[in-house]
Amino acid sequence: MIDPRAVVSPEARLAADVTVGPFSVIGPGVEIGPRTIVGPHAVINGPTTMGADNHVFQFASIGDAPQDKKYRGEATRLVIGEHNVFREFCTVNRGTTHDRGVTTIGDDNLLMAGAHVAHDCVVGSHIVFANGAVLGGHVEIGDWVILGGLSAVHQFAKVGAHAFLAGGAMVRRDVPPYVMVVGDPAEPYAVNAEGLRRRGFSEEQIRAVRDAYRTVYRSELKLSDALARLGPTARERPEIRAFVDFIQASTRSIVR
Repeated sequence: MIDPRAVVSPEARLAADVTVGPFSVIGPGVEIGPRTIVGPHAVINGPTTMGADNHVFQFASIGDAPQDKKYRGEATRLVIGEHNVFREFCTVNRGTTHDRGVTTIGDDNLLMAGAHVAHDCVVGSHIVFANGAVLGGHVEIGDWVILGGLSAVHQFAKVGAHAFLAGGAMVRRDVPPYVMVVGDPAEPYAVNAEGLRRRGFSEEQIRAVRDAYRTVYRSELKLSDALARLGPTARERPEIRAFVDFIQASTRSIVR
């Protein structure tokens, strides 16, 4: 199922039912899982491991060297899970030796045209990168996050699960779970309530998240005092525990 006009290294390992379109290039050190489709004119370099049922569209560049001036050709890696879609002109870079040495992407993600994942990022699962959404190096993105078109996340920043970045948002600090941010620089706007409903959160859970959001962002309390106030609720409600734990672990400070 490999087009004769494609160039596939003999050192690449492809499952028997992988499809590779014309003029695509697959380099040494690449492993591609079953039922994956690589469209025409795509480039996949290694070391890169890609699981089953992925789809790489034309002109995407997956697994090439990190865009880091400190990189000296070390054998760093890219690891991709299953059921991901990489649309036209997506770029995903391998890791560097200045971090874990690996860029990681989970499962069931959609990266629309022009999206970019830089070196050493940790990208979870069920995430949508709209057109032109980009991550700097060493960024961590939690599950079920939506990144609006032309949004950007600064290097080393973290975005918690179920957060929503509006189109054009410039994220320079950490975004806690469930929070919707807008603007340049990105500022908290509301709770991503509709997203939570779509993912099965009950109305009671959403009310608890909204109450926690108001405590942190609308009560005019110091952050430490707001977190202390949320302590009893966090001990009883896992969704609030995730919110509090993320904020307490933040090293860049959170969007305010």
